[in-house]
Amino acid sequence: MKELHILIIEDDESLAQSLQLFLKEIAQTTVSHDGFEGQMLGEEGIYDLVVLDLMLPQINGYDILKHWRTESHLSMPVLILTAKDTLDDKVHGFELGADDYLTKPFHREELLMRVKALLKRSGHLGNDNQMIVGPFTVDLSKRTVVVKDNQLALNGKEFDLLVYFLQNPDTIITKEQIFDRLWGFESETAISVVEVYMSNLRKKIKTATDLKPIKTLRNVGYMFETEELD
Repeated sequence: MKELHILIIEDDESLAQSLQLFLKEIAQTTVSHDGFEGQMLGEEGIYDLVVLDLMLPQINGYDILKHWRTESHLSMPVLILTAKDTLDDKVHGFELGADDYLTKPFHREELLMRVKALLKRSGHLGNDNQMIVGPFTVDLSKRTVVVKDNQLALNGKEFDLLVYFLQNPDTIITKEQIFDRLWGFESETAISVVEVYMSNLRKKIKTATDLKPIKTLRNVGYMFETEELD
């Protein structure tokens, strides 16, 4: 499961900040405050979903959506977020290729519900309680990990460490980031504990699967390499 990326095109900077805050639990976010830049960013083809305002500087949201769908042939889900709430506005948005329409003001919970629904429909987001990365299947509610039909016997911190890597595949994670994530800034535990848990996790994965996906980048950190899972 790759890390999700959401593009937010919204000229109200305060609202754009709020959207980033709301969506950080789901994905990485990129923000653009004008239509021209937003359209160019969308054409990079790296986003799993776009939250698109209609009233934007330079190019309006309708024209951006029309360009993406008819000229660039981009198919990523687009959620229109706007104060334009008439039926004609909504129909026009859907005719141009919008996947959903949310009017301002809105509730955080409704935004999250609609975004998750679009990501699930497009195959980018699975069951909320399950992660699948290569042969690794993680049940987040039961805190279990199965790899190649073998269940890994992981303790609490080992499980949390593996999930952290699976949430950030092919990404360098420093020892300090791991320590802060698993033990917290104010922990009195020595940072060397990271190496102990890293060693234990590697051994358990190797014993159960013969895989060695966690690489050490000397003086930099660690990386969970998905190409090692093939």
